[in-house]
Amino acid sequence: MARPPSRRPGINRRAQYSLFASYVVAVAGAAISLLLVVVAIFDPTGFSALRTGTAELTRPVSTGLKGMVSGVGSIDEVLAAYWRAGSQNVALRRQVEAERNRIIEAKAVAQENLRLKRLLKLVDKDGSSLLTARLISSSSSSARRFARLNAGQWQGVRTGMPVRAAEGLIGRVHSTTPNTSEVLLLTDTGNIVPIRRANDSIPAISTGAGDGSVEIRALSAGRNPFKPGDLLVTSGIGGIYQPNIPVAVVVRVQGEIAWGFPLANPSRVDAVTVERAFEEVVTRPDPKAPVTQEAEPSSNAAQP
Repeated sequence: MARPPSRRPGINRRAQYSLFASYVVAVAGAAISLLLVVVAIFDPTGFSALRTGTAELTRPVSTGLKGMVSGVGSIDEVLAAYWRAGSQNVALRRQVEAERNRIIEAKAVAQENLRLKRLLKLVDKDGSSLLTARLISSSSSSARRFARLNAGQWQGVRTGMPVRAAEGLIGRVHSTTPNTSEVLLLTDTGNIVPIRRANDSIPAISTGAGDGSVEIRALSAGRNPFKPGDLLVTSGIGGIYQPNIPVAVVVRVQGEIAWGFPLANPSRVDAVTVERAFEEVVTRPDPKAPVTQEAEPSSNAAQP
């Protein structure tokens, strides 16, 4: 005789065990709940300790579930950020380029302010300064080295006046027009400047080499005393350039000749100071000096 297609749960032993286990779990849960209620009412201290222990035991599970919930909740934000990543990247690149340009402009302004402050400090300390002007052009590749100044005869500029920047000597005025002047640079072959070494005052002559450098020859006989790194300043001899103006630094020594580069680069300098010739400053009387009069012969003096 064949078995019926369906049987009751009571006939299946596994179903009976499952039903019995569910009853046991329900009764045990109710008993434990009732026990916890009784403990909470009659022994609050013990119930607090039990609750603390339970919280410590379930902390890892709670932490994991919290992270899972947060991750699931932020899926929409992650997808939206990924979707907008391209446009945000383009916008950030444009912002970086704009900020980079602003930083470059700020650095240029800071360098310009530093150079002008040095120049103003130089003008304040040096009474030989005639005026401040700007270099509007300079030759860098021709055989002759000249620069153009935006001040001329109407501003008091005369031929032979020294021109210097905050970094050092630029040259001297070669020719003038009513509102412009032509400056003969240190690197021109026709510009000769009496100089000395700053640390021990060894005299020398600086002559332009025509290629952006200067040729330095010592006036003392014997071995070449110069070495790379020596700082050269004007000596004041000759009555044109004032003493102690920075001129050049030695970069190479070859036989009796030393080669150097000027400290002031005309292509990078815009504001300069035009000075009076050194001999004019020395011989010019001080207008603030008191006038002394010679003693007149007394009328009571005996006549011969």
